Amino acid sequence: MTKSVFTGPVYVVRDNIDTDQIISAQFLNLVPTIPDEYEKLGSYALAGLPDSLYPTRYVKEGQLDSEYPIVIGGKNFGCGSSREHAPIAMGSANCEIVLAESFARIFFRNCVATGELYPCECADRLCDILKTGEVVTVDLDAATVTAQATGKVYKFKPLGDVRPVVDAGGLFNYARQSGMIAAK
Repeated sequence: MTKSVFTGPVYVVRDNIDTDQIISAQFLNLVPTIPDEYEKLGSYALAGLPDSLYPTRYVKEGQLDSEYPIVIGGKNFGCGSSREHAPIAMGSANCEIVLAESFARIFFRNCVATGELYPCECADRLCDILKTGEVVTVDLDAATVTAQATGKVYKFKPLGDVRPVVDAGGLFNYARQSGMIAAK
């Protein structure tokens, strides 16, 4: 049984967070299939955000993981280059869900292909409503986000056919589990 309810503090970013801000090009030499390098990728997740706008770092200096399992974004989250390292770095840092007003198509697809995190598109502009550190509960089955402080409930687009692919851990795992390709 896969997990469908996630509770934790959020990390809030604004519009047009690009893949350079998610994982800087200098770290693209890290190979995600090598366990030590996968872990290292997480320590650099969202490190390209400007300190002047984001004084709280997503991953604290010297840490490999973030204390924020849920990222809230504005419009066009994950724009820029097509690097699949972006959702992989976030997943390595223990991000489970990104709730954004909209996603760059390639980032959304890379989230699904890698199975690293759930890309959930919100009707409400949560980046204007929530602040970094606030705790929410995300229910994938109900397609809702509940702010713990206020009890207010927000909706997002159900993941539909994307969900079982992310649940499986990405396209290749999904294809193996559903018999589309032979198991290893």
